Amino acid sequence: MARLCGRFFRILPGVMLLLPLLSACQGMGADPATEPVAATLPSDAAPTADLPLVTLSEPATLVQPDDFAYLGAFRLPGGDDRPQTFAYGGNAMTFNPDRNSLYITGHDRMPWGELPDGTQVAEVSVPAPVKARDIEALPYAVFLQDFHDVAAGHFAGLDEIPRVGLAYLNHPATGPLLHLAWGQHMPPEVWPATHAWFSTDLATPSFQGEWYLGSQDFNSVNGYVFSLPTAWADATTQGRYLATGRFRDGGWGGMGPSLYAYTPWLADGKAPAQGTVLAETVLLRYESSTQTPNIERALANYQHPDEWEGGAWLATATGKAAVLFAGTKGTGDKYWYGFIHPDGPRFPCIDPHADFTACRLANGSPCPPEDMTGCCEEGVNCISGRGWWSSRFEAQFILYDPAQLAQVAVGALEPWQPQPYAVLDLDEHLYFNPPEWDAVTLGWGEQRRYRIGDVAFDNINGLLYVLELYADGAKPVVHVWRVA
Repeated sequence: MARLCGRFFRILPGVMLLLPLLSACQGMGADPATEPVAATLPSDAAPTADLPLVTLSEPATLVQPDDFAYLGAFRLPGGDDRPQTFAYGGNAMTFNPDRNSLYITGHDRMPWGELPDGTQVAEVSVPAPVKARDIEALPYAVFLQDFHDVAAGHFAGLDEIPRVGLAYLNHPATGPLLHLAWGQHMPPEVWPATHAWFSTDLATPSFQGEWYLGSQDFNSVNGYVFSLPTAWADATTQGRYLATGRFRDGGWGGMGPSLYAYTPWLADGKAPAQGTVLAETVLLRYESSTQTPNIERALANYQHPDEWEGGAWLATATGKAAVLFAGTKGTGDKYWYGFIHPDGPRFPCIDPHADFTACRLANGSPCPPEDMTGCCEEGVNCISGRGWWSSRFEAQFILYDPAQLAQVAVGALEPWQPQPYAVLDLDEHLYFNPPEWDAVTLGWGEQRRYRIGDVAFDNINGLLYVLELYADGAKPVVHVWRVA
C-alpha cells in the first residue's frame, strides 16, 4: 500500500447514530480520531425524542484512505505570456472521459482592467504520471485545444480574485457540455448570476447563461462543480445531476464546504433564459459566520483560514463511493486575521483595525488578550499580505458519506450535521516550489497557504487528478492518485 497520509490519516468507522447526536465535532476542536462521535447539540438545538435512527454507510461501501495510491505527477504545457498561460491559473479543472483529457483554466482575470480576458480555458492530454522529487523529471501534457476566452463578455466585473468551477457532463438531454460556476472573492453589492454552460469546442463555445442558483449565498455557490451519479440524483435530488458549492475564507458562505445539486437545462435539453433562478437541492451547508459570532454548526476542527478549492464524487470499480473535498486546511493551535508574525508561527499578528474576533484558538474560543495585538500596519513593516492565517496549514482530502448527504436532501439531517469520516494529509507529495516574490501572499514553511486547487475524477479508470498551485514556479502541477 502506498503510504499516503502516514500518521496524519484519521478515520471514523461507519456506525449507527441517533439523529440528535449527529452534530458531533461542531468546529470546537474535536478530532474525529480521538473524540467520541456523539457530541452535545448546539445551544439553540433541542433533542427530539421521536427522531428516527440514521444508518451511515457500512465501511465496506465507503472509499477508505487505504484505497488511495499515489501514482506521480505531470507538468502543464505552454509559456508565460498572459492571459494564455497556466501561470497564476488552475482555478478550475474537469476531466473529459470521451477524450481522456483535462480542461483547465489559465491565468486568472485581474481587476481594474489589468487582465479582463483572463481565466481562459484550454484542453490538455493526460500523460502517464511519474514519481520524482525533481520537477524537471516530470512529463508534460500537450495541448489538445489552446486557450480560448469562453466567457468573453460574461460575468462582467467579476475580476477581483475570481472563483471558478468547471464540470464536463455528457448527458443525453444536452450532449457533451462544460458547466461553469463563476464568482469572485468579495461579493458585489448586488449579487450577480453565477452559473452557465458552454461547448466542448472551445473555439465556438456557444455560451449559455448567466443563471442564479436558488436563493443561496453568493459566497457558497461558485467555487467548484462536479457531476452526480444518475441513479443517486434521480432517487435523491429530483434528477439534479450537477453539484456545485464553495468555501470562502472567514466562513462567509458557511464554516465548511457547501454543496447544492442543480440542473441547468429545461426538459427538452435547451438552456433556460438568461437570469433564470435555477432550483437547487441542499446537500451540505454549514452555518455562516455572517449569522453567528461563534464557531458552531461548523466543519469539525474548522478554522477561518481554511480553503476548500475542489470537489468530486468518487465511485470505484469495486462499488465504493465518497464525496471528496480538497484544499488547504488550517491546523495550527491558533488562527487570526492579519499578517505573519516576524518572530514565527506561534505568534499571532492581527489586523489592528479588525472589528470582529480576529484571533481564535483551535477550539474556536477567542485567543488570550496578549495575542489580540498587531505587529505592523499594512504597508508598513509587514512581512506578509493581509488575510486569514493559521500557525500551521496542511493540504488535505476530506471524505463524506453520500448517505449522509442524501439524508440532508430529504430533510432527515440538518445541512450542517454531516461530517467527514476520513481525512488524508497530502503534503509529503507536494513540491512547494512557488516564485520567490509570491511568498508575501502565499506564506512559507508551516504557514504556506493555497497548497492545492481543484480536482477532477476519472470514474472509468479510478484516477483522481489534483492541482498543486504554484508548484512549477507560478504554474500548477497535476498530481494523480488511483482510487481502488
